[in-house]
Amino acid sequence: MGEQARYEELIRQFSAFGAVKREMGRMMPSECPAGSAAVLTLLGRYGDMRMSKLSELLAVDMSVTSRHVAHVAERGWIERSPDPADKRSRILRLTPAGRSLLDQLSRRTCHMLAERMSDWSDDEVAQLTALMARLRASFDDTRAHDTRTHELRSHDTRTHGPDPRRPEPRPPAPPVHEQTTRTPAITQ
Repeated sequence: MGEQARYEELIRQFSAFGAVKREMGRMMPSECPAGSAAVLTLLGRYGDMRMSKLSELLAVDMSVTSRHVAHVAERGWIERSPDPADKRSRILRLTPAGRSLLDQLSRRTCHMLAERMSDWSDDEVAQLTALMARLRASFDDTRAHDTRTHELRSHDTRTHGPDPRRPEPRPPAPPVHEQTTRTPAITQ
């Protein structure tokens, strides 16, 4: 029963963390909602990419990714150009205006976190960062396992059809990477 109580407290903390995300969202410019900030952040971190890769990194459906991309493209923050390897695909790339906005979002986010966590030591911030990355990786590992299980079952679906009692697993999220260029703004 002690283990259940430990996880119940963790669930309460997850719920409370929503307030942190909402406050971070309120400090973003109204024309750049969280999904748009996530697109800019990922393009800033990983560079030019196809829409399919962006969708994978966002861990959302392609239709959701398309809406986010359309929003940032309409504002001139990214450009979409034909992929030389596959003319049917587009390569997404930050524009100078997008890079400038990303820098602004990063500064705002870092300033707010520094202000709110001013009484935290560098070690405590590093520990929180490491634990959050580890938590995310634990969920990524679960999705990767679910996908491998799905791949094994798909052999059976060719002869027996899909099992309607089992929901389809989500694709695996990207592995956790150390950030090399900027602090992310708000991600989903």
